[in-house]
Amino acid sequence: MNSRTFSWTDVLFLIEAARWTLLLSAIAFAGGGVIGLATALARTGPSRLLRSLASIYVEVIQGIPLLALLFLSYYGIGILGINVSPVLAASLALVLNAGAFLGEAWRGCIEAVPRTQWEASASLALTRPQQLRYVILPQAVRLAVPPTVGLMVQIVKATSLASVIGFVELSRAGQMLNNATFKPFLIFAVVGAIYFACCYPLSKLSGRLERSGNGSRSPVKGF
Repeated sequence: MNSRTFSWTDVLFLIEAARWTLLLSAIAFAGGGVIGLATALARTGPSRLLRSLASIYVEVIQGIPLLALLFLSYYGIGILGINVSPVLAASLALVLNAGAFLGEAWRGCIEAVPRTQWEASASLALTRPQQLRYVILPQAVRLAVPPTVGLMVQIVKATSLASVIGFVELSRAGQMLNNATFKPFLIFAVVGAIYFACCYPLSKLSGRLERSGNGSRSPVKGF
């Protein structure tokens, strides 16, 4: 069977596909962040109903493999007669998945803020939204930086699963080139290098933000 050589044009093709990987990652993180914040606030809030609903959402989504969630988003919605594109199905699955994991991580960060901070802010007659905005969330954000960036890296790598429903991102582009050139080691070495180039800066950013947060941390007056 004839195969062509792996050229610089193929590298550019992989880089172009990486743009779709980053776009899908950004959509997943942005949408998942909104859902995750709502989930974290619901799970730490006073409403038993909201806590139960948020807990069910987290347990269900975390209990379903992302691959199965992708199939459900693409083929399951299609059964209802709704035409879903691969990018929309992949975005929906990744947003739901990211929302559950971010929500659980951020819930832990909110609960890690000492209870005395709640009591002290309540003694100043702050409402619960004011407590969260001015006292609790600023402290929780510092704690949330490392796990959040870690989950961002996981989201970038998880986009590779979107290839199973026909979405052409970095991994799928690598598979397509491998079918044409039959040079899997070379192709996926380049794919791995591109993933590393995408993820490594996030890890470095996490360390810098964490050091900056620790350095600028100061006690809140009156607490």
